[in-house]
Amino acid sequence: MTIDPAAPAMRLASTGTILHGVSVGEVLGVSTLADARLIAGKRGLDRIVQRLNVMEVPDILAWVKPHELLLTTGYPLRNTPQSLDRLVADLDERGLAALAIKLGRYLDELPEEMVEQADRLGFPLILLPNDVGFDDILNQVLTDILNRQAGLLARAEEAHRALVQIVLAGGGMREVTAEVAGLLDVAVAALDAGGQILASAGDAGQVAALRETCLTVGAPPEQPSPGTRVPSSSIAPVTASDGHHAVVPVVAGGHHHGRIVAFSASGALTPSDIGILERAATVAALVVTKQEAVTAVESKYRADFLRDVLTGRGGTRVAERARAFGWDLERPVSVLVAEIDPDAEERPAQDRMLTAWQSAVRRYDPRGAVAGFSHEVVAVVGAGIDTIRLARDALAAVSDCTFSTGLSRVAGGADLLPGAYGQALKAARVGRQLHGGGAVAHFDELGVYRLLSLVNDTDELHAFVRETLGSLAGDDDVENADLRRTLQVLLETNLNVAETARRLHFHYNTLRYRIGKLERMLGNFTEDAHLRLNLTLALHVLRMRGI
Repeated sequence: MTIDPAAPAMRLASTGTILHGVSVGEVLGVSTLADARLIAGKRGLDRIVQRLNVMEVPDILAWVKPHELLLTTGYPLRNTPQSLDRLVADLDERGLAALAIKLGRYLDELPEEMVEQADRLGFPLILLPNDVGFDDILNQVLTDILNRQAGLLARAEEAHRALVQIVLAGGGMREVTAEVAGLLDVAVAALDAGGQILASAGDAGQVAALRETCLTVGAPPEQPSPGTRVPSSSIAPVTASDGHHAVVPVVAGGHHHGRIVAFSASGALTPSDIGILERAATVAALVVTKQEAVTAVESKYRADFLRDVLTGRGGTRVAERARAFGWDLERPVSVLVAEIDPDAEERPAQDRMLTAWQSAVRRYDPRGAVAGFSHEVVAVVGAGIDTIRLARDALAAVSDCTFSTGLSRVAGGADLLPGAYGQALKAARVGRQLHGGGAVAHFDELGVYRLLSLVNDTDELHAFVRETLGSLAGDDDVENADLRRTLQVLLETNLNVAETARRLHFHYNTLRYRIGKLERMLGNFTEDAHLRLNLTLALHVLRMRGI
């Protein structure tokens, strides 16, 4: 016969999950087992009993389940006492909690090897008094479990109602930690995914002790980056406890958002307390989800407003509306545009890029504006800010992708922001064409490339390059590519043969030979200034990647 109630008491298993039931030591405390005697396996008194079973058939191993307390008179073993030597190991291997035996009727004594094996394995062996019936044990243990369950469920329900009411009333992490600290009389802290304390509550001394240790206690071996999405198959919320501390992860929407940490100076954290902490972590996840939803709406509203301003549709109250976001657009400002480079993953990369830019702008200019659009992040900062350094700091904060940044000239007010936005956008795109991914370019430094970028017909640019450079336009022939390099340095040095030879490490006569060959291919560029201009422009076009 097996009784399988929903037991109230809990213990943390080695995997970090909570086991529900009563310990073997607690079972020995019931009145019907007052005369029972533990004869081996004292180390296993904390094993959890979730079920009770009676062994009166020879093939009991096929029917037992983990965390059972197995009762027997030894009847199935009366004819094969030698099987007792292996019985303890078989039961322990199957995860049973303990074995309780009545001696005298079918078995007079237990083999010494069986007792020694139980001690080695920490598997409790209990000698039952002869005057106690199995039904009395089953009834009293079951009653004890159910009574405890009622009390624990009432406590858990009270905690649940109080925590849910916090969410319904619009409370946050501060209210959650305060409620849990009051319920459990412990110090509680809520940490974000980066290990920073968001809120704490409880006795001042215990909170101080908790703050010293909560950044390391219970941290997972590989903490994901803040906000990182993890496949559902790999999310295993693990509760950890050492008696004084308990750590419960906060997981919402497939993301790790941090953890709830509790500390009790008396070491009185019980499995029931940990159960309440797990409910608090669930409520904390709801708080995080709500905050994310609110933040997403606010972020979209800010982005829509800034987009309207940058496209000249901001209306007449731009400065006033900007102040509501904490932005100052009435002063001289510069616009920065960051575009994700083509080989990056679009949405995850943009989310991380926006976070990096928001952090950088807060450090350099708390009154600056920053918002994320569909393919870019735009910032508007004061004219005195070191925009190049700001952009490089934001780029350095995103490790798994790159973005190119364009910087505008200084704009004297909100009315001039559309023009500055266009300058920054052009600088970002031309900078990437010139220098590749991760470029930071200022509009004033683009030079002739600003004009070339205005040509929308790229086929016309390609035709111009082919007509001007001829066979030097391609990279298929190594000799032609080398000659093009010679031509480029010649034009850069204003046809200074000696300087060109020095830069290219050529003999003077060798360079003279190459100049003659280039003029036979391209024309008399050493005498024709217009031809030199065309050749210079063609080489600039070739340098613009993506054209």
